[in-house]
Amino acid sequence: MSTQKRLFLLDAYALIFRGYFAFIKNPRINSKGMDTSAIMGFMNALMDVIKREKPDHLAVAFDNGGSTYRNEMYTAYKAHRDETPEAIKIAVPYIQQLLKAMHIPIIEVKGYEADDLIGTLAKQAEKEDYKVFMVTPDKDFAQLVSENIFMYKPARMGNDIEIWGIPEVLAKFEIERPEQVIDYLGMMGDSADNIPGFPGVGEVTAKKLLKEFGSMENLLENTDKLKGALKDKIENNKDLGILSKKLARILLDCPVIFDATDYELSKPDVEKTDALFNELEFRQMKAQFDKYFGTGKEYDEIDTNGNGNDNSNDKNQIQKKPAKKTNEDQFDLFGFSDDENDEPKTQSFYATLETTEHFYQIIQGDLPVKLLLQNLLNQTSVCFDTETTGIDALNAELVGISFSFEKGKGFYVPFPENQEEAKILVDKFKPFFESETIEKIGQNIKYDLKILSRYGVSIKGKLFDTMIAHYLINPDMRHNMDVLSETYLKYSPKSIETLIGKKGKNQQSMRNVAIEDIKEYATEDADITFQLKQNFSPILDKTETKKLFEEIEIPLIPVLAAMEMEGINLDVPYLKQMSIEMAKESAALEQKIYESAGEKFNLASPKQLGDILFDKLKIGGAKQKKTKTGQYATGEEILSYLEKDNPIVKDILEWRQMVKLQSTYIDALPNQVDPKTGRVHTDYMQTVAATGRLSSNNPNLQNIPIRTERGRLIRKAFIARDENYTLLSADYSQIELRIIAALSGEENMLKAFQNNEDIHKSTAAKVFNVPLEEVTKEQRSNAKTVNFGIIYGVSAFGLSNQTSLSRKESAELIDAYYATYPKLKSYMSKQIDFARQNGYVQTILGRRRYLKDINSANMMVKSGAERNAINAPIQGSAADIIKIAMINIHKKLTSENWKSKMLLQVHDELVFDVHNTELEKIQPIIKHEMENAFKMEVPFDVKIGIGENWLEAH
Repeated sequence: MSTQKRLFLLDAYALIFRGYFAFIKNPRINSKGMDTSAIMGFMNALMDVIKREKPDHLAVAFDNGGSTYRNEMYTAYKAHRDETPEAIKIAVPYIQQLLKAMHIPIIEVKGYEADDLIGTLAKQAEKEDYKVFMVTPDKDFAQLVSENIFMYKPARMGNDIEIWGIPEVLAKFEIERPEQVIDYLGMMGDSADNIPGFPGVGEVTAKKLLKEFGSMENLLENTDKLKGALKDKIENNKDLGILSKKLARILLDCPVIFDATDYELSKPDVEKTDALFNELEFRQMKAQFDKYFGTGKEYDEIDTNGNGNDNSNDKNQIQKKPAKKTNEDQFDLFGFSDDENDEPKTQSFYATLETTEHFYQIIQGDLPVKLLLQNLLNQTSVCFDTETTGIDALNAELVGISFSFEKGKGFYVPFPENQEEAKILVDKFKPFFESETIEKIGQNIKYDLKILSRYGVSIKGKLFDTMIAHYLINPDMRHNMDVLSETYLKYSPKSIETLIGKKGKNQQSMRNVAIEDIKEYATEDADITFQLKQNFSPILDKTETKKLFEEIEIPLIPVLAAMEMEGINLDVPYLKQMSIEMAKESAALEQKIYESAGEKFNLASPKQLGDILFDKLKIGGAKQKKTKTGQYATGEEILSYLEKDNPIVKDILEWRQMVKLQSTYIDALPNQVDPKTGRVHTDYMQTVAATGRLSSNNPNLQNIPIRTERGRLIRKAFIARDENYTLLSADYSQIELRIIAALSGEENMLKAFQNNEDIHKSTAAKVFNVPLEEVTKEQRSNAKTVNFGIIYGVSAFGLSNQTSLSRKESAELIDAYYATYPKLKSYMSKQIDFARQNGYVQTILGRRRYLKDINSANMMVKSGAERNAINAPIQGSAADIIKIAMINIHKKLTSENWKSKMLLQVHDELVFDVHNTELEKIQPIIKHEMENAFKMEVPFDVKIGIGENWLEAH
């Protein structure tokens, strides 16, 4: 067994940028608005290396001021790069403080890039018989690979780690020696670093030239063997090629010395790392970190791989474990210093039940219950929390209820397992729950409403949900109680897993937990939630979202609870038959694809599919986009663009759709029918989408495709309660376009809606300058695409992909559109300006969407924020309006004792189970309430349909 030591050298900025952009669609934001994505991304990569590989030695290299050597040689080197995003600038000092606390060397020398520092150290360590792994996604490092130096590309987006030794580099670049990577980069250039290369020479040509000539120097000495335009381009740009090769070469003589003692990985200063994690509020990462390093053992004693401490002399010793997605928490930042050399101020550990004075009582017996009830009835505001046997509110049983109305104090009432006895006990608390004058506080109080409704208790009076309050205060953060408690109260609650164990088949029921333990856990929940309410109330005032909270989000809770309890009927036999037919169709289509390809392959494998489409069938030409792992990109967006090039692409897209529909809906929905009710009960979540839209879960009914024939057929499975009922669908027509017309005050658009014109036809007539009656089907279709796309910042390129128009025609159409609706463009500009000045935009009812990147120097990041500045108020206002309609309709249906029930909300549509005797009367009522939920300058129009199933009704 060899004892060859292993050194891991991390390319800091490459990993930091990579981590930041990995979270770009869902950034990690703390409660003060700081973007912690870059820190999290880097630390995920670092921790993954340490846990997988347990390296002997490790260091992290940073750029410092760019490359003096390359800038002197070529002033345009990296000159075109966007300014570093603010989140990364803020992240670096924090990352360096974490590295210092971990006793990991930071390697940086002014005027040198990390590539050069890593190259120099790698070669030095190799001479001392180290096996070196350069941890980076940057392909330039391939030039350094040798028998003992490897590229280590971290895991990402479900892809495993990649390790490039000599064979992998030679295969990847189709060369004979790793050093030829420098020639390869010099020939084709590098747009990321602004290395010019030879004009017109790309990846394919560079590989071909290297095969023939072996090096750039040999190529330049033998240009007489070239032909045509390529010969001219290379002969005319010899100096550019030589320069590019020099720029691409990683330096191996930087002023750094490999220090085996200093680079040896040792046990971190856990107190310092914990303090930093607490500041950044990386809860899961802190727990993970402490698990590996907080044991008191020296690092060498900790076996993080579970394989002993065997460092064999084989690069295959690297532990390739499946990459896991990380869903780290996002939090508040305290005391960040403007001076990058200052250490951030630290926080003490969170308070806990064990370190905090509290007085929690168990209440059992007639007299104690009576006295507690009297006490509750004397309060103006009380927090309560139900403890149950599970998370399914339709089937869980009450185990107990906790109450708190004073910080640090609370009461726990246990409930008997016998359901009749439990019902009798619940009834004793009815005067409290049904009191109109006592405010009831809860965290996700909708669940408690549903549980208690099954025991015959209706909760009345004012409600306060801390989860929803925080959603309005900071929509981009998580809203579970543990996160809120640690963030705002600096208190870490007792975990339910300490009582019943981790999720899984071995998890116990709360029925089996000792009553004293439940009392502490359950009452703590009520106590903390009560404290959070005191914290959030003034912030709602400060953010001007209290009216939205009190008049829309809170009144919506009982509406959603009723809809979820009601559920909807499902035609299971229909879906079973559909599954059989779909399986036959997809199998036949799969066979057709194999015949078109000329061979069988794994259709579900992006790699195999890419090889067939782009290497074998040459679809779309020579240059096809590749992923970071080097395989062809075969996502829907790319294949949709190539659909017209070859019938096989259309068949593949259709096959994918069929497989997804079958697994996600056709086969899954029957398993989600509740055995008690025989119906499907989706959960509506108010605190997920930052726009204010409701989210549907278990099952997600909002993602059922409506634009495809097969997707529409799934709606046929949702049927009326029985022969006495009919399904009714009420759908807002073009509500977002109507809202943007009203908000922008665009007269031409307003007139079209006020005159009840076909808005797409009206738009087409104006932009194509033809009479309304002469608008063609294609012109209307193109106008419709622009109408809806303009809200989302559609570009000429995007429009040309969605229509038959060329990019030039698309640009002309967009220009004509803005000329037709001039106030629209002005409104969009004003929205962006407002966001830049205030950091947020808002809906017609004051719902805020915070846009921290609106002033970013990074164009890609900023343009995303600008699109949100325009569409968030539109989408959010539409969400607000349908919520008002739902509240008003529910109030009418319940107060007037209608048999008909509201069942579903899907985007701009409401679905009802209508008793046939009420069918004629209810339609005008639903239409009126929806169209008059909120008055704007433009009229709202609601289309109503009826049928035995949802498809017929819609």
